[in-house]
Parts: sequence; structure tokens; C-alpha cells
Amino acid sequence: MSETPRLLRALGGETLERPPIWLMRQAGRSLPEYRELRTRAKDFISFCHNPEMAAEATLQPVRRFPLDAAIVFADILLIPQALGQDVWFEVGEGPRLGAMPQIARMAGEVEASTGRLAAIGETLSRVRAELEPDRALIGFAGGPWTVATYMIEGRSSDRSGARTFAYEHRDELDALLEVLVDATARYLVMQANSGAQALQIFESWAEGLAEDVFERIVVRPHRAIVEKVRSAGVTAPFIGFPRGAGALVENYAATVPVEGVALDTQASADLGRRLQANGKTIQGALDNLLLRAGGPGLDARVEALLAQWSGGPYIFNLGHGVMPDTPLDHIARVVERVTGKTVKSGTDQETKPA
Repeated sequence: MSETPRLLRALGGETLERPPIWLMRQAGRSLPEYRELRTRAKDFISFCHNPEMAAEATLQPVRRFPLDAAIVFADILLIPQALGQDVWFEVGEGPRLGAMPQIARMAGEVEASTGRLAAIGETLSRVRAELEPDRALIGFAGGPWTVATYMIEGRSSDRSGARTFAYEHRDELDALLEVLVDATARYLVMQANSGAQALQIFESWAEGLAEDVFERIVVRPHRAIVEKVRSAGVTAPFIGFPRGAGALVENYAATVPVEGVALDTQASADLGRRLQANGKTIQGALDNLLLRAGGPGLDARVEALLAQWSGGPYIFNLGHGVMPDTPLDHIARVVERVTGKTVKSGTDQETKPA
């Protein structure tokens, strides 16, 4: 019988001799092999929908570094596209979205949207077939509020337009979030059935919300997603990531039935320990800018995180995603310190072609 992946043991509430480690955005632009692979795709959306290429991108970081999990290579904006909104990426500028379709029209597309995302399921199946049994495979989706901000504003922004929309068009936003909850739950069920062993909800833009608004547009949708996925028979553990929520994280952890709570860079040692004491596995919270900067400060912070949270169930990660210009030797140094394993071939590791 194969060993249960370390990540799943931590999400099951175990305090381990050393925490599992994976890094948000570990697959992607920081890796030269990814940049080479990316040149073969017509565009980013096509890349995500190409199971062979997306599986290769998913596996690249775990071939290079002794990480404990792989996370499927995809994007949170695939759901709006599957619901009928135009989505594309401008080189050097990021995502762009066309006019948002009528919400009633998108509601009618929810069931069909899962089929339009079938390529992500094939990617997961391919990765799970190749990934070592003791390494976990993570599926994910964007949080409904975060996805909604892009759908409303049409691009990445300071979210002020979407927040204003939340106040001025309350019923319309609630209807949009309901559509996204349903589509996201179906998408995550498909991912679990395709081989994902843990599921993360990325609520990247949870900051700056009043407590009642946070409850309405973050907590309630997340709770509904988990309940819908569980009602479909999926038992894979959830990690919720309400990035930027600050003190509201504790309310999130108490009311959303996730097994793990990902913490961002601002999270205090005491906050993490309180969550652990209340039965949650915590994940995080190394500053991605410090990872990029490196040096003695990086070493000291890694040591501090391990010291403050390894007394309970803990997953080592970042407080946000790997920056594209992060030196690979900085990543190697952190992974080596957490795992005790040597990155044998360093930054010159040869990779398997796609």
C-alpha cells in the first residue's frame, strides 16, 4: 500500500515531523522550461485547454524540486469563458474580458460549462497517472467574488468598480455569485473525479471588505461551494484562501467547512496558532517578494515560520504566488530547508520534453 501523501496527512489534522511544502504559482513563468513550453501555444487560454501541455507545465516544478504536491496548471478565468464571456490575455498586461453576458443567460449555461472545461479534467488524469503516489495533486478554482471582480471590470484593477457594484447592485451581484457558486462547485467535483486529491479556493481579492460584506460575498459563497461539492460525494479536503482578509480570517475559518486555511503574508504567529487550536490546518505565509529577494532575511523568515507553526498541522507555502523573476536558487534553498532534501541538479536541471 502506498504512503498517504504528506499534504493529505496534514490536511487530515496530523502534526508531522516536517510540514509538506508546495508553492502557489510554482508552475509557470519562473521556470525556463515553462517559458520554452509556452512558446508552443497559440495563446494562454489555448495552453490551459491543451491537456498535454498543461500536464507538462503541472509536472515541471515537481521534477525540478522535491515538492510534496503538484497543482493543476489552469486559470481562475476559465469559468467566465465557459459561461459565455469572452476572455483573453494581452501580452505584458494580463487578462481582458468582454462585456459580461446577462446573468440569466449565464445561469442557463452552468450545466454546459463543466463540459467546456473537460480538458482540465484530462490534464488532472494525465498528471495523476505520472505523479508519484506520495505526492498529492491539487485542483483549484477562483473564489466567486474574485472571479466576479474580473467579470464586472473586464480586467485586473484595484477592484473599486466591483466593490461599488456590490453596494449599488446588491441583488445583481448576489445573482452573479449564485451562478458562480454553482458553476464552481460542478467544476471542482469534476476535478476531484479526475484525480485531484485536495481542492483550493483562491479568493485573491478578499481585502478591504467590511465585515458584513465579507460575510455576504466571501463566506457564504465559499460555504455553499463546499456544501455542494460534499453533497456530490466528494471527500477531498478543501483549502480556503481569503487573501487579505486580516482579522476576518478567524470568522471565515469558524464558518466555512474547509479543512485548511491559507494565510497571507500579514498573518501573525498567534493567528495561525489559534486556527490550529480550533482544528484547522494552516498554510502559508512566506512573502513572495522575500523569496525573490533572498539572502539572510529569507533564511530567517523560513526558520521563524517553521518554529512558530510546526507544533500543529501546517503546510509550508507562500502568502501569494511565486513572482516570475524569482531566482530558482532561492526556491531551491527554501525547499531544501523545509524538506531536508537536496535539489541535486540545481537551476540547470534537464527536463522531460512535452
